[in-house]
Amino acid sequence: MLAALLQMMLLMACGAVWKHAAPSHISTLSHRRAITDLVFYIFLPALVLEVIWKTPLNESSLQISFLAMSGVALGLLLMWLALRAFKASKKQTGTLLLAAAFPNATYLGLPVLDQVLGDYTRAVALQYDLFACTPILLSLGILLASYYGDAKVAANPLTELMKIPPLWAVVLGVTLNLTGVQQAEFLQISLSTLAAAVVPLMLIVLGMSIRWQSLQLRYLPLLSLVAIITLVLVPITVFGLSHAIGLAEQLITPVSLIAAMPTMVFGIVICERYQLDSELYAAAVTLTTVLCLVTLPIAFYLLSSSL
Repeated sequence: MLAALLQMMLLMACGAVWKHAAPSHISTLSHRRAITDLVFYIFLPALVLEVIWKTPLNESSLQISFLAMSGVALGLLLMWLALRAFKASKKQTGTLLLAAAFPNATYLGLPVLDQVLGDYTRAVALQYDLFACTPILLSLGILLASYYGDAKVAANPLTELMKIPPLWAVVLGVTLNLTGVQQAEFLQISLSTLAAAVVPLMLIVLGMSIRWQSLQLRYLPLLSLVAIITLVLVPITVFGLSHAIGLAEQLITPVSLIAAMPTMVFGIVICERYQLDSELYAAAVTLTTVLCLVTLPIAFYLLSSSL
């Protein structure tokens, strides 16, 4: 696990260096958005379609979705309860709710699990994220951001969901899967070629998204809540629920590790759009991503010992 994480961190370091060393004819933000758009609109939908089309959709898919929804709900609940004992502004409250609830299941979880456990975990990571986390983020998450934020932006979750190409790929992949349509060889090769670009580009974008300057001492008490909830309490609960609902043994480790991933990067976009505290959210992403270098190997060791 540690070796795999170090490989991931090397690609993230490339992103961090590129953030400062990229040619100046366009802004750093434009560089990041260009890569993100390529992943979001072309490469990630290809990966989703390739994986979901071939993955058996059965009781395990429903169980993974249930566990993902439970993890999100627990993160929201624990943070809401914790903030009753801390002084946080309305904008900070909305920011911390999002930061504690949604793990970086695809951008970091998918490549880490792929390296550590094998490519069968791609389907687990994508189902965890796209069958539950992302739809909840773009529905309930947007409603929360609209309520707690200052922006006068009309929140229409259905419209937002329709703008997500990976979710279109999910619908198409599920349809083709359930109707028994076989992948033509030329299409399989094309999808595999496009999908191969997802992992390195996602990690480079993640490295470009980390904002070290956002880590400020005044945020430490609030950030500690996010770290404890996302990296410790939620994965422990998901692990326990996995046993309780009878999830297949080979899926317990990947699902629990996905639940232990740091805060989702995409939430920064929502914070900026709805004028939440995007600096605080960026600090949560940065801190939890750094801490996961320690917590993920520990979680993997404990999971390997218990199964």
